Amino acid sequence: MGEVFKKERIREEIIIPPYEGRSARLYKGEELIIIDMEGKQVGDFVCFSYEDPSEHVSPVHMRASLSSIRLKTGDLLYSNRRRPLMQLVEDTVGKHDFFFPACDYYRYKVDFGKEDHPNCHDNLESALRAFHIQPPIIPDPINLFMNNVLDDLGDYKIAEPFSKPGDYVRLKALCDVVIACTTCSQDMAPVNGFKVTPLKMQIVEVD
Repeated sequence: MGEVFKKERIREEIIIPPYEGRSARLYKGEELIIIDMEGKQVGDFVCFSYEDPSEHVSPVHMRASLSSIRLKTGDLLYSNRRRPLMQLVEDTVGKHDFFFPACDYYRYKVDFGKEDHPNCHDNLESALRAFHIQPPIIPDPINLFMNNVLDDLGDYKIAEPFSKPGDYVRLKALCDVVIACTTCSQDMAPVNGFKVTPLKMQIVEVD
């Protein structure tokens, strides 16, 4: 028998501008491609069950279920109820983070003395309102393309991402979900190579 190729169609394409966030619904079986358009751009990503938004992808539960702080192709994205909501099915970078919280108002005020800097927490909160999801606390994100370097003692430093223009991750929805992603707003540290650039999301229907 010959090889069977899956057929797919892009249902929706969303550009996430610098310093902003966007959200979308995925149906079970659909796949989400998040593309680093210019390279070295981190995307803070969160995911909620569409049926019950009190269930969401939880990095702390992922670390326990995966016994790892590395995100690898094939890994499941576990929820706060220890149920996988999505799966990482393709990855051209291989270096991400699900250890750090989203930057917020206090991060820029306390560490950089800025009170009016855009931040990922507020961008995610704003993006999720499109689906009437307003959790009392925004869950910690998966920081796609973020290069958090740990040494043998467990100390860390943040280095520039490895992602190049066109690099991407591909996630499969294991149930109906609402996702949100923001272009990380950090332009005063190496997180995004000191420059904030756009990301692209594609929602793919797969037969």
